[in-house]
Amino acid sequence: MEESRWYVVHTYSGYENKVKANIEKIIENRGMQELIEQVVVPLQDVIEMKNNVKKSVQRKVYPGYVLLKMIMTDETWYVVRNTRGVTSFVGPASKPVPLTDEEIVFMGIEAIDFEMDFNIGEMVRVINGPFEGSVGNVNEINQQKKTVSLKLNVFGRETQVEVDYHVLQRM
Repeated sequence: MEESRWYVVHTYSGYENKVKANIEKIIENRGMQELIEQVVVPLQDVIEMKNNVKKSVQRKVYPGYVLLKMIMTDETWYVVRNTRGVTSFVGPASKPVPLTDEEIVFMGIEAIDFEMDFNIGEMVRVINGPFEGSVGNVNEINQQKKTVSLKLNVFGRETQVEVDYHVLQRM
């Protein structure tokens, strides 16, 4: 069976929780728990000042969007796409495109264990981002942040930089 992936749907503004509830009801009614595993409206705690009083409130991290961990089939596409309040899947020409592992980690949806197979002192090349094309030696590896510290030649000076491990390639 296919592996479930994270997808994003666009909703009418303010309908995120209603869309989540509607999709969850359909999953239950049709017994689709194996196909649509999770429906998420990411929230974050924010401190608001109201009448000189600090108050902690929950805000939507991505207003107008709902995240779904699902196996994309004709049936799941149809069910989600035709849920009241859903305007489209996110992707070119409304063709659903699953989120990449990097996007999932960046958005804080899931922690994914990546294999960091670099060693201190190893020579690596940066393959993406502002330091693309630069070559340097690994000085430090931060497993929690999934970053690697390198010494690179920047503007003619040796400079310590920290980059995400996934933008590095072994030499």
